[in-house]
Parts: sequence; structure tokens; C-alpha cells
Amino acid sequence: MARIDTDYLIVGAGATGLAFADALIAGSDADVVLVDRRHGPGGHWNDAYPFVRLHQPSAFYGVNSRVLGSDSIDSAGPNAGFYQRATAPEICDYYQRVLEDLLASGQVRFFGMSDYLNGGPDGCQLVSRLTGEATRVRVQRRIVDARYLETSIPATHTPSFGAEPGARLIPVNDLVRLTGPASGYTVIGAGKTAMDACIWLLDSGVPPEMIRWIRPRDAWLLDRAFQQPLELVTWLIEGVSLYLEAAAQAEDISDLFSRLEACGQLVRLDPAVEPAMYRCATVSQAELGSLRRIENVIRLGRVVRIGPDRIVLEEGSIPTDGGQIHVDCSAAGLRLSPGRPIFADGRITLQQIRTCQPAFNAALVGYVETSRHEDTEKNLLCPPNPYPDAATDWISATCIAHRALATWLGDADLSAWMEGARLNATRGIGQHLTDPRMKSALARMFANAEPAVQKLETFQAQAQQAGRTTRRPSRS
Repeated sequence: MARIDTDYLIVGAGATGLAFADALIAGSDADVVLVDRRHGPGGHWNDAYPFVRLHQPSAFYGVNSRVLGSDSIDSAGPNAGFYQRATAPEICDYYQRVLEDLLASGQVRFFGMSDYLNGGPDGCQLVSRLTGEATRVRVQRRIVDARYLETSIPATHTPSFGAEPGARLIPVNDLVRLTGPASGYTVIGAGKTAMDACIWLLDSGVPPEMIRWIRPRDAWLLDRAFQQPLELVTWLIEGVSLYLEAAAQAEDISDLFSRLEACGQLVRLDPAVEPAMYRCATVSQAELGSLRRIENVIRLGRVVRIGPDRIVLEEGSIPTDGGQIHVDCSAAGLRLSPGRPIFADGRITLQQIRTCQPAFNAALVGYVETSRHEDTEKNLLCPPNPYPDAATDWISATCIAHRALATWLGDADLSAWMEGARLNATRGIGQHLTDPRMKSALARMFANAEPAVQKLETFQAQAQQAGRTTRRPSRS
């Protein structure tokens, strides 16, 4: 059996593993071994449906050392006026180039098509999926778990419901492979994948009356206009200031969400339905208008079984037929794992800190690992922030993120690193201080930050006591 030594073994070469590795070698001379069960880098992007795009601008996704795309603003289409959002092929190509950069540094070795096995006191093993050959690895510093929050996507998950003979069920990936017309399309799922599928069908010429949407829960969504960096960062800071003001002034949880909606920081698909879910999905006003064209929305719980002539749901059933295409968009997406200390003896578990920005968070953890010595301080700078699921999880996610931000702003070295990090969506604020909107937003933000977080912490305690933030395995 071959034997190798390394300082860090990173398990998972997806977005977080690569962002961490990039930041780690930028700040140290560490030797790194990167292992992934796939043939190449990029994680779930290798299995993504063909028409998917980033939900956030490319300008703050990827790794710090390499730009993704051209940092330009789209002039046409549904994303007009906003920074580019890369396609899945663009992202896979990007990560291949990132891996080449890492290998060229001389500090990184990559083991693709390999499984990681915890080998106990004698070290761990990497086992080739092609040959079965094992390599024992002795890790001098840390094993980095980049798969703790691994994304569940349609192409690789098994739906919890079955389809009987005569019923046609396809993963969303297969929409582009259809070769003939259907009597209709039934989209199953309430998350961003289902939204993407509906928009793609509409953009491909399918009339909205031919689309039926099984949506067990409605979600609060983020307006993409307020998620813009660089030259549009004033919009982002204005959005932060507005939701902090809403939180500071809210009288109770219901009033909080009313205020968040009124100031444009949360939007809903159906004005008549109170969303029960929040999972960080973004939408433009153009996309929102398209989705609202679909009026046949089924709210009878989750699918139990699809038969040749009926779909059985938790709270009833609806008719179907052999010509109907049932599109599975029910994969959970974000993994709802509990928070655990990111830094522990011999291990780093990559998790969220700033809400739903995995690449930035992983790079931040990499920087903190190279620039701080004690795990106590590292964990203070990097508190885990579990992915949200229920609507009220917006409260806890925002609390943790803003408490962490306050700590970062009090650390001069970390603040300087953030200002130079391309993955930091808020970098460059200083270049816009003469803009009256930026001045107003910053004044509102600083005036409301502390009272807002205090109020949110009160609401969080109330929600937990009422059982409204109970987590369970979720399927969109």
C-alpha cells in the first residue's frame, strides 16, 4: 500500500473545498491533498441540470484567486441590469482551471475517482474507484470535511415517492432530452429547482395553462436586485439597512415579516399565501412575473405516489394521464445538518457563517486557519450558521451572521482581508461613500444594527419556544 504525508487532507473538491484550499495556500506553505469521488473538481455542478445558473452573481462565487466570468452586467434578458450568473458548463470549466492553478502551485495533490475512508489511529485511506488501490495518508494538521453540507440535487437523489407503470416521471435534467409533445407538465417541488424548471418551460414556449405545479410549501424569496456587488453594491447595503430597520421596529414575528415584505427584502410568489419556507433562493422581478403566470398550483402536501391516472398526495389526490410529464424537482438542495464547531482537534468542518454564501465562508475559514493559532479564537470568528428551512429560520440565520460581522469589523487584519477578497459581496463600500444612497443606507444600518439583532434574538427565542423552528429532513 502506498503511503503519503500531508498537512491537510480536504475531503470534497466542490465549491467549498476548493475555496478553502485556495485561501489556505494563499496564506501558508501548507501541503494539501484534495480527494473527491468524482472524476474532477466542481462537486454537484458536474451533475446539474443543463439550464441551471448561479443564483447569485458570478462576481462573488468561486475562489478568491480567479475571477469567474467577466464581472460585467447583463444588458438584456431576465437578468438585465444585474451582474452575470454563470451557467453550469461555465462553472465546471472554471473549477477545472482552479484545480490546475492549485496543482501548479506545487502545494496541492488531487486524487479524483477516490473514496475517503477513516482509517483510525494509523491514518486514513484513499481508495481508487477504478482500481481499488488504497493509499494511506498521514495527516499532520487537519482533515477538512467539505462534504458535511453536501448539496442534494435531482440527478443524484432518489425521490421518496414512486411512479407506477404507465406514469412518466423524469428528473429535471431530462427535460432537455424530451423528443415529443406532452399533454401537460407537472412540476413537483417548491424550491429553486422547481422555479427554474417552470421558467425554462415557459421560456421554451410551453403555455402556462399546460403547467401544473405541486408546491407543498411556498417560500420567502430574495429580490436579486438587492444581492448585487461591485458597482451595484449600494443596492446590497441598502437592502441590509432596510431589513435591519424592519427588524428594529418590528413588534412581533408576524409584524417582522410584514415589514420585510413591505421594504422589498422578502418577496412571495402568491400574494394570498403566507410562505412557510425560507431557503435563500433569489428571484428577479421578471422571473417573479413569469412564475405568477402559472395558476394551477396544487397545495395538497407532498407526493405519495404517481399512478397512471391519479397522483396521490398527503392531503388528497388529483387526476393525471399517460401523456403527462411529471418533473421531479423534490431533491432537498441545501442539507439541513446541525451546526457544530468548525475548528476541532485535527478537523475542520466547513459550514455556513454568513447566510448562504458557501464559497465566501469556506475562504474565510481558510484564511482564519492560516492567520490564527488557537481554536477558541478561530471558532469565535467562525460561528456555524445552519442552513435555513422554515420561514422563521430567517431570524436565527440573520442573528448569527450579524453577530459574526460585528466581530469581524473589530478585527483589523480580518477586515483588511475581507476588503481584498473577491468572494466578499460587500467589498468596495469605500468607493461609494459619496453616493447619497450609500450614505443614507450606512447611517440606517449603523443606527439599527444592534437594536435589530437584540430584537431578532428575542423573536428567535419565542419561535423556538413555540416549536416554530423545529428542523426535520426536508424535501422541497
